[in-house]
Amino acid sequence: MKMDKDTLKREEPWRQRKTVVFMSDFGYQDGAVSAMHGVADQVDSSLKLEDLTHDIPQFNIWEASYRLLQTVEYWAPGTVFVSVVDPGVGSERESVAVLLSSGHIIVTPDNGTLSHVAKGIGILERRRISEVTNRLKDSQRSYTFYGRDVYAYTGARLAAGVITFDEVGPLLDNEPVMLEMNDPLSEDGCITGSIDILDTRYGSLWTNIPDTLFFSSGFSYGDKIRVDIEYRDRTVYGCTLPFCRNFTEVEKGESLIYINSLLDVGIAVNQGSFTDLYGVKTGMGWKIRFSRI
Repeated sequence: MKMDKDTLKREEPWRQRKTVVFMSDFGYQDGAVSAMHGVADQVDSSLKLEDLTHDIPQFNIWEASYRLLQTVEYWAPGTVFVSVVDPGVGSERESVAVLLSSGHIIVTPDNGTLSHVAKGIGILERRRISEVTNRLKDSQRSYTFYGRDVYAYTGARLAAGVITFDEVGPLLDNEPVMLEMNDPLSEDGCITGSIDILDTRYGSLWTNIPDTLFFSSGFSYGDKIRVDIEYRDRTVYGCTLPFCRNFTEVEKGESLIYINSLLDVGIAVNQGSFTDLYGVKTGMGWKIRFSRI
């Protein structure tokens, strides 16, 4: 549901939600995640602190961007997200907070992490974080842990109502950094799209092709469909697969086309990993084409 910027800034639903959701590529092997939680807890111990994931592959801005789109709108409006996948930490890239048209806030480096939500949800306003006021006390000599010193601190201050959204810092009127993203195309009985992400634990491919476009292009459950996958114009995979409602419609170890939980087209192996079997990856440069036979 799209929400009005003036209404959101007047009502400030994040003050009522008092919830901060963290995402990073830090993993859990050291104290980085706990340190971010600790900073937020010291801002306001009544905040609800949750985690989206801290298993984003290291430095993988594309996956961080997609995971935000995958998750944000399943949380109530007013939830504050702190996203830290920051290979340029300490550099000239902007540190920002953005207000989405869904009523959520994301605090993050502006390095492409906002690409999917900017396109799929919409950004109402974007502000540069003022490190004069919105930085953890006595952290000025640290240049490599903005997740703790700036993003967790600012996100918690917003969720706790310590600052308004305007008090984050100066308004930015330029566009956020955007990763290269291509819209799916339906033409002459074929649909071409991108492979956006893996269903990580199971090795299935998730495309950017919505089920509505797939069905409106003439594909139906039970069809045998030609699938071709390319990486930077080199063919990596080509085969004819069945379009199924669920995995059990093929034998164990066989591949299929299906509609995933986000209602986009996916490719999977029943009780197996498509990406492990065929070496297919995701992100920029990966294209997939479905053709009627």
